[in-house]
Amino acid sequence: MDGESNEEFNTVDDSFSDLVPTLNMCFDTMKEAKKFYSDYGKKCGFGVQTRTSKKDNNNEVYYLRLVCSREGKYVSNIRPEVKTLPSQTNQCLTGITIARKDDKWVVRTVVLEHSHELCPQTYNLIHANRKLNMHAKHTLEVNDDADVRINKSFLSMVGEAGGYENMQFMERDARNFIDQHRRSVCKEGDGQALLRHFSKIRDLNNDFFYDLQMDEGNRITSVFWADAKSRASCEEFSDVVSFYTTYLTNKYDMPFAPFVGVNHHGQSILLGCGLLSSEDTRSFMWLFLSWLRCMGNKAPDSIVTNQCRAMGNAIEEVLPTTKHRWCL
Repeated sequence: MDGESNEEFNTVDDSFSDLVPTLNMCFDTMKEAKKFYSDYGKKCGFGVQTRTSKKDNNNEVYYLRLVCSREGKYVSNIRPEVKTLPSQTNQCLTGITIARKDDKWVVRTVVLEHSHELCPQTYNLIHANRKLNMHAKHTLEVNDDADVRINKSFLSMVGEAGGYENMQFMERDARNFIDQHRRSVCKEGDGQALLRHFSKIRDLNNDFFYDLQMDEGNRITSVFWADAKSRASCEEFSDVVSFYTTYLTNKYDMPFAPFVGVNHHGQSILLGCGLLSSEDTRSFMWLFLSWLRCMGNKAPDSIVTNQCRAMGNAIEEVLPTTKHRWCL
């Protein structure tokens, strides 16, 4: 079903996780509403992701659209007759929209019908539902520091959980987490040294901008910075920006991500740069948001990147008015 109604709000009690989403269902917080729909997706066998959000003048979210993880359209550059795996997106229309009203979050639209088969038995293997809890992260970190191989650590946690069917993540997720952990720039005091260096430059020039992303252990995972010259150049030459992460990596294998523009002499100019812990959508979103704040929330007219899906997702979310083009 789809649409809106002016009926009285439906109160959600403690057993809301066993209910199907309906119009005018009411929640106290946005987090509670997202958890409800996520739990509903797990019970039915589909992943949940955030497609659209809107903010008010106070920069607070007042509208949110949650959809099935197979929403959207994916066009592969591999010919259908030679593909060995099916497309993971099916243009599924399932989802809900929630909006804030009178300090409550109310379900405004609901679509329940899926365009694909559901997998309730393997819901924990769906990408949107997989996650590492704090115990798993700590175990992986301790074992990695003791030079225990990742597959051995994963097998021990499988045994502890009572089988693969009880696991909330896959071995690939564990490997990705360890790779990100190893890329932390806060080892052996390097993170503190970087912070002191940035603070010293900021004392010398107030126009110097930097931003740091931290993990749960207060370790630096991603960095963005731009000097006064870059910020001044961005005001004049940010109509078309080139962004890529294939130029260089440091000793931590962290991709170097520069924002590059072109001045009126046809010369390349630096408009800011960063170091990323991983090349996923969340990291790119953080970097683009930091760059926007640095440049006074002035989005470029166009941005040119390589054919990275994570970059495209982040640009669509953070820079919706910017024209995104691929490089040759």
